Amino acid sequence: MENQKLPNEQAVMILGLTSFIGCCCTSGLLGVILSGIGIYLAGKSEKLLAENPEQYSPGSLNTWKIVNFVSLGLSVCVLIYAIYMKATGKDIEQQEQLMEMIRQMQNK
Repeated sequence: MENQKLPNEQAVMILGLTSFIGCCCTSGLLGVILSGIGIYLAGKSEKLLAENPEQYSPGSLNTWKIVNFVSLGLSVCVLIYAIYMKATGKDIEQQEQLMEMIRQMQNK
């Protein structure tokens, strides 16, 4: 009998990839959520594999679990930075500097 793929392997892969996008586009919040779900699903798949090792093949589950962990770490760092910028008001200063640079470019 040929080994089957684990049921959540593709979902873990998709969540790992989209969590990188969520990290950059949503100040880390979506990345934390998506990678957390991916890690949870990978854990469920690992338990299923441990219970029935002859029925399932591990495939690339470990690779995508590591991708989710890296994405989680990156997302947490970006989220902490975004909270710091909001709390100190430096995000407004940065926005004002950007607007000034845009005005200077338009005047040239």
